[in-house]
Order: sequence, then structure tokens, then C-alpha cells
Amino acid sequence: MALLARSLLRKASSSNRFAGGIGGAVWRRWMSDEAAGYHLTGGPAYMRGAVFWEANKPLTIEDFNMPRPKAGEVLIKTKACGVCHSDLHVIKGEIPFASPCVVGHEITGEVVEHGPLTDTHITKRFPVGGHVVGAFIMPCGSCFFCTRGQDDLCEDFFAYNRAKGTLYDGETRLFLRSNGKPVFMYSMGGMAEYCVVPAHGLTNLPDSLPYTESAVLGCAVFTAYGAMAHAAEVRPGDSVAVIGIGGVGSRIARAFGASDIIAVDVHDEKLQKAKVFGASHTINALKEDVAEKIREITGGRGVDVAVEALGKPLTFAQCTQSVRDGGKAVMIGLTQAGAVGEIDINRLVRRQIKVMGSYGGRARQDLPKLVKLAESGIFNLKAAVSRKCEFEEVGKAYQDLDQGKIIGRAVVEIM
Repeated sequence: MALLARSLLRKASSSNRFAGGIGGAVWRRWMSDEAAGYHLTGGPAYMRGAVFWEANKPLTIEDFNMPRPKAGEVLIKTKACGVCHSDLHVIKGEIPFASPCVVGHEITGEVVEHGPLTDTHITKRFPVGGHVVGAFIMPCGSCFFCTRGQDDLCEDFFAYNRAKGTLYDGETRLFLRSNGKPVFMYSMGGMAEYCVVPAHGLTNLPDSLPYTESAVLGCAVFTAYGAMAHAAEVRPGDSVAVIGIGGVGSRIARAFGASDIIAVDVHDEKLQKAKVFGASHTINALKEDVAEKIREITGGRGVDVAVEALGKPLTFAQCTQSVRDGGKAVMIGLTQAGAVGEIDINRLVRRQIKVMGSYGGRARQDLPKLVKLAESGIFNLKAAVSRKCEFEEVGKAYQDLDQGKIIGRAVVEIM
């Protein structure tokens, strides 16, 4: 099969027969199908990925040379990738990021290959053919913060991936097939048929959990869990408000034993979905004063914890105004670079209001727990995913997300 593929590839290179049109589409699909089921040693030479080129321009699906993992890294055949607002911030130019890049950071897939000289503990933990889920924060495992268990502050992740669009040797793993030029990676660059992931950012996915729905564990659930567990430190009986609800935050708060769970949004459909996930109260911010209504629900005191998920100055203020004296306001929503939130300084000081940020969970300790929560049924993955898309629909999925047409989470199936 490999010899046949190489033979056809040589013929295609010397002829325009497969250059475009229907023939080209058939050729690319055939090669893509080969990539999906063929081990890479002597196997296919390229794959497809969704590329962001510049702000507010459409994503394009491009052919790439097959990425190769290095030591401590795993090559994954991507099965599914979530459609997230963080990607959208990059696509719209609101958050600076190296371009061109492959977006997508919420993945499940199958282990295909380990990088040379990878530790045997990693190769045994993630055997070829095993199912995995990846966290968008991919800890290096050896920096100042990782050695203290604070994977969510990994120095290499921020210094290399978020600052430069590379992995931790300062290089990308993605190169265009047409001209060999490098393309950067937003996290692992998961909106592609294959992706390279640092092994510390992965955990095993049991056969009982589906690839598509489980993709949300790597960001949507991972982010909510990090906020509740490490920033807010939610305890049984706490009252929690989630401003900018997606449903996931309510369910995670319920899993931590929160009593009153107040979902705040401007879309009634999202608020109804939040009730399914465990919200005890809902507030439509277009119809009611958020802080005033929360105080009414909590007997005039305010909530123990408020979580802001939109990254807007207005909702930042609502979050800080909604907590009780001594309460915690946790910000998890990203926004346009340079945006500023305001707070009443005197109330902050006198009433001991705690304001903190939380970017996500801690991959090595939290991701396995989230898999167990999903496996036990405490977290309903199927209810979290509201739309499934084909790979060719990725651009439309982000467009619909931007226009507020996706209630819940959309996931692209890259089977």
C-alpha cells in the first residue's frame, strides 16, 4: 500500500491531472483516508489541517507534510476537535498570535507514534492504538511551576506556544506540503487530521467514552474545573454564580457540591440548557439587574463564588458586584487584548473581595479526574455537545459561533 501511494504521488507530481477540481478532491480524500488508517512508519506523507492566515479572513484547509513528534511527544490521529471561543478570538484578531497557524485545541484521538528517545513510562502509558484526550494547556513537566504541580502556569507553554506558536524546542511541527513553509500551532493545532502533543498534556480515554463528545473535556470542562477546584476552591454548600453560561460551569459546580447555582446569560435557550446541567436559578441579564437579583436569591448577601466566562468589562463588574463580603470573583473569559475591567477599590479593600484569574485546569492531575467524572455519568458529555460538524464545515462552525448560533458546544469530527 505504501509503495502504491508513493507511486501515485510521483505521478501526481509530474502531471496536472490531480492539481484541482473533482480529480484533485478525490485524490486528496483518498490520501487522507490512507492517512487515517495507516501507521506512519513508511506510511502516508501528508495530512490536512485548517489554517488561520490573517484576522477576519476565512480559514482554509491545506495539505501538510506529516508532522513528526520529538522526544516526549506523541503523534495523534485526531478524531474530534471542539470549536471554542478562544480560537475565535485568534481568528478575529482580538488576541495576538503567530500566523499562519492551525487552530483547534480541544481534541481526542488515537496514538499513532512516539517521538524518538521518549521515556518508556510514556510509551507504556500511551501505547500505539490507544485512545486519548488532550488538554489545551500542555505542561512541559519540568519548569518551576510544573515541578510544583501548577501545570496551568507552565512556563514553556506560555513562553513558546502562546507567545510563539511552537512547541518547547522553539519549533513548530507543521509544514505546508506545497512549499515546506512552517505553520504555527495554537496549542497542538488540533483542527487537523494529525497533531503532535507533549505527552504530559494527554490522558487515556476509555473505550466506553465516545471520541466526539469527549473532546470537550480538554477545554470547556477543563477550564470550568480549574476555576472551581483551584481558583474558587468551591466547597459543599457554597453558592455559585456563573456569568456567561455554557452549561458546563453549572454541572461542575454541582459536582463540587454547590447548593445555589445561579446561571446568568442573555439567551433564554442557554439558560434553559443550564437548568439541565444543574442550575437552580437563572437570570437573563437583559431583563434584570444581575447583582441585585443575585443578592435577592441569596438573602441579600451575594454568592460565595462568582465566575465570569465572557471577558467583557460589563460582566467583569457584574461578577465582582455579585459576591458576598469575603467572596471570590473568578475570571475565566478571554477578551480583546488591552481590555480593562473596573472595580470599586474601597469595597475590594474593606469587604475583602478576592479577584483572581483562572486559565484552565492542571492536565496531569485534573484531566484523569474529568475522564472518571464523565465515565461515571456525573458529567453528561452528550448533553454538552449541541452540534457535530464535518471537517469541511470548520469555517462555517466558527462563523456560527461568532454569530451566537451555537448553543452549547460544537465539535468537528475528523475521523
